[in-house]
Amino acid sequence: MNKDSIKHKSSLDFTIPERTNCVLLNKDCLELLKSIPDESVQLILIDPPYNLDLAEWDTFNNYISWASKWIEESYRVLSKSGSMVIFGGTQFQGEKSGDLIEIIHYLRHHTKFRLVNTVVWYYKNGMSAHRYFANRHEEAIWLTKTDKYYFDLDSVRIPYGEKELQEALRDKRLIPENVMKGKNPTNVWEIGRLNGNSLERVGHPTQKPLEIIRRFVKALSYPDSIVLDFFAGSGTTGRVCIEEKRNCIMCDTDKQSDMFFAKHIENMKKTEMNQPFIENDSLRSFFNGIKNRGTKEYIHQLQLNFEVPALTIPTSSYQRVANSAL
Repeated sequence: MNKDSIKHKSSLDFTIPERTNCVLLNKDCLELLKSIPDESVQLILIDPPYNLDLAEWDTFNNYISWASKWIEESYRVLSKSGSMVIFGGTQFQGEKSGDLIEIIHYLRHHTKFRLVNTVVWYYKNGMSAHRYFANRHEEAIWLTKTDKYYFDLDSVRIPYGEKELQEALRDKRLIPENVMKGKNPTNVWEIGRLNGNSLERVGHPTQKPLEIIRRFVKALSYPDSIVLDFFAGSGTTGRVCIEEKRNCIMCDTDKQSDMFFAKHIENMKKTEMNQPFIENDSLRSFFNGIKNRGTKEYIHQLQLNFEVPALTIPTSSYQRVANSAL
């Protein structure tokens, strides 16, 4: 393998930053996207509204017309080695729904995105049903911009059981070194949904488990790279990025997102995953923070040139260290 190519690197090939940068903004996703530099984001990870009229933020007259705008901007800001993950489902009926089938159809016929995988999130707990088979899964599609995408399988391998390990080591088709690292989790992930009394809960109605977000973040981004979630919701992506030493940009039109994210940080501080980070209050300060930290490795790998305005706001007015130990 050509280890000079980011396609063949893993998280072990990157410098771990002491602290990362994070920003959560209360604004429309298109307004945010248009302010992000070309090819500056390694991973876009979103759980968009499904147009099910759950609330004002989940109601659209023409869903695909609206979605096409953020899909186009996402392609622009995504790095050549980057990935985009869109959560959704195929069980939503009706022309105006945000069904993944509709999104995939649009992606295939109107964009250059490549569909690498459909990941099935399987769970045992859910609502009962009497007029159809009870639903026990959701989907997420994994898209890339090129065939030279970054993918760190080793970081998300699942350990073999003792019996499984011995059988795998006897299989001549498998490389013993990789077997010892663990097995590929496949594209069907059995991860329980969050119960009402889950310690992960922060109050958001469609909150995803940390484990799901963590697997995508670890496999498709690397330390000190930038992850973008422009439907931040509960802020789960931001918490995982802080814990895994990635920089994160988030936005949501729901003003409660600040409260949800603050709860995540409060919960994080009670765990061994607690990590120091700098919380920014603007996109300018976010990119200035990364540039001033001198993350030369990341900028070099993606051939970036962040054009940050010459006027730099004093650090004390836009950054605060969000770690109780500091």
